[in-house]
Amino acid sequence: MTREDIPAVHKALKREYDRHDAPIIEFIQAQTGSTFKVLIATILSARTKDKTTTQVVRKLFKVVQNPDDLRRTPLDEIEKLLFPVGFYRVKAKHLKALPDVLDQEFAGRIPETIDELCKLPGVGRKTANLVVTVAFDKHGICVDVHVHRITNRLGLIKTKTPLETEMELRRILPKRYWKSWNRQLVSFGQTLCKPRHPQCNRCPIATLCEKIGV
Repeated sequence: MTREDIPAVHKALKREYDRHDAPIIEFIQAQTGSTFKVLIATILSARTKDKTTTQVVRKLFKVVQNPDDLRRTPLDEIEKLLFPVGFYRVKAKHLKALPDVLDQEFAGRIPETIDELCKLPGVGRKTANLVVTVAFDKHGICVDVHVHRITNRLGLIKTKTPLETEMELRRILPKRYWKSWNRQLVSFGQTLCKPRHPQCNRCPIATLCEKIGV
């Protein structure tokens, strides 16, 4: 795949994406319109399958609707609500600390920039980029394992880390695709272009893939 193939790949990814359920973060934004809930769900989704994240946020949001609810909820109860997401005890500590950091650093509001979001507990660049694009509808490039793996597998880029992938995509990817590529590639990576045994025989962009069958 080359940079000239990006528009065609985008169209194919969009068609494939429309055939499946939206990722949980997109679903929460569509259902609630809550920046706070998008942030919380994004933190919880790290290293956790969408199915598990969905189950947990349904439990959590029955108890927690805003930062003050997090402040009032004991840490051990938050841990119970977060189980079985990956690293649930660590994430519980992050959520427990979140209201104070929001008050101290941002006057209680959820910040809208990547650099500011990265000051929040449990938030790295991947989470920050996703919150920026989904919750605030701003341009960002969220690079998770799917985006990193697939863009390298296709041969569009050659990078070793997600941060390198983000910076390279910011350089070569037309900005009109920034918001949509994460959700499309995540869906694509979960359904067809899997880490092992990708379903190349069903892949709509197989002819453009540098490592077909890998």
